[in-house]
Amino acid sequence: MTFQGWILILGFVGILLALTKPVGLWLFALYEGRRTPIHVVLGPVETGFYKLAGIDPKAEQGWRRYALHMLLFNATLMALTYAVLRLQGVLPGNPQGLAGLAPHLAFNTAVSFTTNTNWQSYGGESTMSNFSQMFGLTIHNFLSAATGIALAFALFRGFARRSATTIGNFWADATRVTLYLLLPISIVYALFLIASGVPQTLAGVVDIQTLEGAKQSLLLGPVASQEAIKMLGTNGGGFFNANSAHPFENPTALTNLIQMLSIFVIGFGLTWTFGKAVGNTRQGWAILSAMVLLFIAGVTVTYAQEAAGNPILHQIGVAGGNMEGKEVRFGIAASALFSVVTTAASCGAVNAMHDSFTALGGMIPLLNMQLGEVVIGGVGAGIYGFLLFAILAVFVAGLMVGRTPEYVGKKIESREVKLAVLAIAILPLVILGFTALSAVLPAGLAGPLNKGPHGFSEILYVFTSAVGNNGSAFAGLTANTPYYNGLLGVAMWLGRFFIIVPMLAIAGGLAAKKYTPESSGSFPTTGALWVGLLVGIILIVGGLTFLPSLALGPIADHLAMISGKTF
Repeated sequence: MTFQGWILILGFVGILLALTKPVGLWLFALYEGRRTPIHVVLGPVETGFYKLAGIDPKAEQGWRRYALHMLLFNATLMALTYAVLRLQGVLPGNPQGLAGLAPHLAFNTAVSFTTNTNWQSYGGESTMSNFSQMFGLTIHNFLSAATGIALAFALFRGFARRSATTIGNFWADATRVTLYLLLPISIVYALFLIASGVPQTLAGVVDIQTLEGAKQSLLLGPVASQEAIKMLGTNGGGFFNANSAHPFENPTALTNLIQMLSIFVIGFGLTWTFGKAVGNTRQGWAILSAMVLLFIAGVTVTYAQEAAGNPILHQIGVAGGNMEGKEVRFGIAASALFSVVTTAASCGAVNAMHDSFTALGGMIPLLNMQLGEVVIGGVGAGIYGFLLFAILAVFVAGLMVGRTPEYVGKKIESREVKLAVLAIAILPLVILGFTALSAVLPAGLAGPLNKGPHGFSEILYVFTSAVGNNGSAFAGLTANTPYYNGLLGVAMWLGRFFIIVPMLAIAGGLAAKKYTPESSGSFPTTGALWVGLLVGIILIVGGLTFLPSLALGPIADHLAMISGKTF
């Protein structure tokens, strides 16, 4: 580890902390439906959308109606994307003449981008036309991110409202987030990327002559526009197969820093928005403190392991850190930081190949996803996932003091606890179940390129990434098969919507409750003790649940690496 590396990591966190309140204020304005400075330009567009769709943005919805409209919206978008991908060969915007996708790959990709997972079983530049990239995929990058933030707003209203029967209007929430947050930032962001050297063109291939006189074909396309929302919306799907390790997606150290910041900035801001919504910003800062604590711990382990390098290489006289699978223009610190950022959020973009990390260095990205991606988390999904753990934490605290647990003025009763457990339990049940199935079936065992514990880690990682709606990969698994495309598609759908529906049910139940003032017997939920309890509950529920699988995968792989033996 180096001093410069730690300056990068600590400076990264410092910039985000400085941006938390400004971003949170903007988000709070959208949460309340108030006007912003850009309403002058985009307000008529918003009104026009409502008129065309026949929607009354002031018509509030109960949690069931909110959930139904959200599910129908996403199912329709998934069907549309499936059709675009299957018909790609006859649709315009296809300068390379690429054929339509196979049914199993089109299904997997449509589910992936609908659920904000952006898992890719294909190489983008050799599979997707410009039209498919723009109309089939980039649209999802906006709308799946807007859906996540809208759902976070719905849960915030559940905690903030008193004796209410509604939690907002899904269409109004999603439209405002898209128009007044994601779209304007993405336009500015894309212009910055273009100025930095990221292509933005409808051309497909450009032939050039190299310095040696050889002919080389460069694949181009509308990259900058997709790259901006890919990061800001914690989507992660790359235009190119190498993702953010490709110089056309991430050309410089500055673009690398901005990409990492954009992955986290909305997640940081939403914590402040939550505190403002419930009338106590210290609640938001407490949540953010727990998130940052877990994040710093993860970065420390990954950076230390990658900087230490491979002990087998050290034994034969090759010194230095582990640069395998990393871009030299970023180095070890920026690669380790990026890997933890992208898996602490539900992004999945990568600037290095996680399969080439050391065993324990690669374990942290895996663990981040297995914790439910609540360490900052995806746009919206991170905060509402974290609040599910907060409900469990206050329940445990209530058991310790012998009182009905309370959180931000709402009594947490058996209904909320059961629904929270149901939502959280989906993650380990699907990950471990599908991993076990794939570790014994011939179709599953045909995927890993490595044998032993590392091969098991590749299977475990892919289902963790899918259920956690992350989308990153160990890159050592051949997943473009009917078996993996089908099973991963199911895993992504379960990981997204089987958490959302119980969460909305919690929001509806909380909104109907009266406000309960704090008393001398209330457990404080803003101090260091609360932060420690939150971190402990997350590690116990998430970490210990997956400890057996981690022991069979990354930990066994680490022991094999340092001993030279296979376990």
